[in-house]
Amino acid sequence: MTKFEQFAKEKQYLLGVSLRTIEWYQQSLRWLNTESPSDEDLKDTVLRMRIAGLKPSSCNSRIRAINSYLHWNSNVEGNCSPSCPHPRIPRLKEPHLVLPTFSSQDIQRFASWRPKTFTQRRLQCLLLMLADTGARIGEVLSLRWSDVDWASMLLTLHGKGAKDRRVPFSQALRKFLWRFRHEHQTVFCTRPGGTLGRRDVLRDTKRLCRDLGVKVPGRTLHSFRHSFAINYLRKGGSTFHLQKVLGHSSLEMTRRYANLMTEDLSKIHQQVTLLSA
Repeated sequence: MTKFEQFAKEKQYLLGVSLRTIEWYQQSLRWLNTESPSDEDLKDTVLRMRIAGLKPSSCNSRIRAINSYLHWNSNVEGNCSPSCPHPRIPRLKEPHLVLPTFSSQDIQRFASWRPKTFTQRRLQCLLLMLADTGARIGEVLSLRWSDVDWASMLLTLHGKGAKDRRVPFSQALRKFLWRFRHEHQTVFCTRPGGTLGRRDVLRDTKRLCRDLGVKVPGRTLHSFRHSFAINYLRKGGSTFHLQKVLGHSSLEMTRRYANLMTEDLSKIHQQVTLLSA
């Protein structure tokens, strides 16, 4: 067994990370040419990523996985000490781009749409849940009816790293969910009860956006999460509570939402400017 394989096995069986995360580790570690890279090897790894056309954000995603392996490998080889820390690749500087979102008018178009088939009702309910809870698409697709607390209006989401969390949902969403109830255990499944693929959801979402005249934002399904977060802060929610709802391990990403509320900053500026009469 190679060190790469041993690292993945320990992550999966000792730490309980998901298969999707294991795939991310495996894909990222393919950029390393050796199991015990030198500083020059690590520099070459980043250069090859950039030459291949990877954006800084994509590079940083792979760098996080590689650094996790490097830390593990240093402990295995016994080379890690306070005076000689384990090797690591510094993260690349990323441009702070405006996150793609849906407008409140877009969400209302999804809500006022009148679906006719099971597939259409499933899509409407799924998209409204993304917008109402800020959940990740993977969390929504794995949701079971037993995870829905109808009385308290809480969902138990199975998040990254096998970390469950409970998030509230609205009375409006409860009405859609109640009408959509069916006999299968998984909420959003195929008609026979099988697993629904995210690619199928993405395809149907883009088609619905075109039919309803909604502009399709980048990272379409994740844009619902961005939309929820910015609206949450805009309506007075705290960054601390938003962090808990979104399942972020730190406030770093949550603060990013606060920094990108440019429309709100413009409105505030009109009220506080010294040039106003």
